[in-house]
Amino acid sequence: MFKFLKSGYEKIKTALSKTRSLLSQRIQALFGKPWNDETFDELEQILFEADLGTKCASSFVEHLRSRLRTKPTNEMEEILKIFHDYTLSILSKRNPLEPKTPSASEPYVYLIVGVNGSGKTTSIAKLAKRFQQEGKKVLLAAGDTFRAAAIEQLSTWADRLGIEIVKSKPGSDPSAVVFDALTAAKARGMEIVLIDTAGRLQNKADLMKELEKVRRVCSKVIPSAPHETLLVLDATTGQNAIDQAQVFHDSTPLNGILLAKLDGSAKGGIVLSIYQQLGIPVLWVGTGEKADDLEPFDPVAYADSLFSL
Repeated sequence: MFKFLKSGYEKIKTALSKTRSLLSQRIQALFGKPWNDETFDELEQILFEADLGTKCASSFVEHLRSRLRTKPTNEMEEILKIFHDYTLSILSKRNPLEPKTPSASEPYVYLIVGVNGSGKTTSIAKLAKRFQQEGKKVLLAAGDTFRAAAIEQLSTWADRLGIEIVKSKPGSDPSAVVFDALTAAKARGMEIVLIDTAGRLQNKADLMKELEKVRRVCSKVIPSAPHETLLVLDATTGQNAIDQAQVFHDSTPLNGILLAKLDGSAKGGIVLSIYQQLGIPVLWVGTGEKADDLEPFDPVAYADSLFSL
């Protein structure tokens, strides 16, 4: 168990290596010489480039300025500790929507939402693999019927992992697929159902209307479903991810975020921006392209990765 936890910790640190290069190493160079007002202006720019966003970057700068005003230091370990501790304080401030609880005889239903190209389908496969490794019986629902490629991709993952899938032809009614999937899950004694959903329709209103329809169908088959709604965000999109999260959260209340492609981004600071602006917790992070490259988000590993010598 300890080795498993350590492995996850190291994966998160490795995934954040690009952000660390952009952020922590530049901060060390910046404060490795006597600091002044211009130093804090440069610091804000560094934080902004790591995608903390204007508000979050400013709060970091003001926090550090306040601390150094009362206790001046050029010790890099002390400065990074200030950032480290402030990071953890932000990550502790969240307003999560608590998951619902199914009855003992019902499967736990995840509704997975997100725009096309965010890594949604691959992230669903990674979640499925993780639950499968825990010994759970998993069923996939190919609810993104508007894209033939999405159905094919999820089917390929299902075959590769040896996991059951319920799907239909492209253009079919997504709600009908979800109804069939949940009915089958109950009949087959499944423990986990992961529902893929559309990421784009004619316009935003149509997409949200379709997602609401899917939610209603879930509750018809299993009154407490969906038990958890996760938004998949692409870490490489930076501040655009904030806008996406806000739109989805307004229409489809989110329990949490799965941040995909963290390993491919130098903008890992987006995690802090999400927490500070939206209060929606990041629950999972994608740390690579393999099916095993998904880890529960660890705030301590995150802070350690960005702000330590």
